[in-house]
Amino acid sequence: MQKRNNLKVLLIASAVAAMFGTAGVQAQSTSAAQSDASAQTSSTGSMAKLDSGDEKALKDMAQANINEVAAAKIALSKAKNSDVKAFAQKMVDDHGAALTKVQAVAKQKDVTLPTEPDPAHKAMADKLEKESGDAFDKMYMENAGTKDHKMVLSKLQNDAKNIKDPDVKALADAHTPVVEQHLKSAEQMKMAADK
Repeated sequence: MQKRNNLKVLLIASAVAAMFGTAGVQAQSTSAAQSDASAQTSSTGSMAKLDSGDEKALKDMAQANINEVAAAKIALSKAKNSDVKAFAQKMVDDHGAALTKVQAVAKQKDVTLPTEPDPAHKAMADKLEKESGDAFDKMYMENAGTKDHKMVLSKLQNDAKNIKDPDVKALADAHTPVVEQHLKSAEQMKMAADK
């Protein structure tokens, strides 16, 4: 009889422990899921409105990428020199990929980005369209290759110092070395052409 009562107590205790254990696991799972959701929100940034400086930095990055891709597409069809064409293709690839990343962050942050080149770059595109051969190659490399990349690099470096949003800062930090490399390539091509 004593054994039977001990067995009943042991079974009841096991059942209670199992219930609490399951509840504990469920609580931990729920807590872990909530914690994962919080971590995702903080790692991808909150939906909070960006401050005006961060929004401007995001728009500047988009505009720079749009301008570069537009000019590079003209160069792909008009450039005479194979190195200039290769440079233009790299601009389409790199700035196209960068624009996609900027657009993803902008969507997440509810920021409306520009969708076409700015007026200065539209005017440059018109000038480029009128050139051909070596004159085109030289104009494209001087403007889209060197001048634009110097300006974009300077803007990125200045903006990066003041960006508060971690997602926008990460974009600026990722763009900077790419723009530096583009500028270096453009300058090397210019030096080779000047020889």
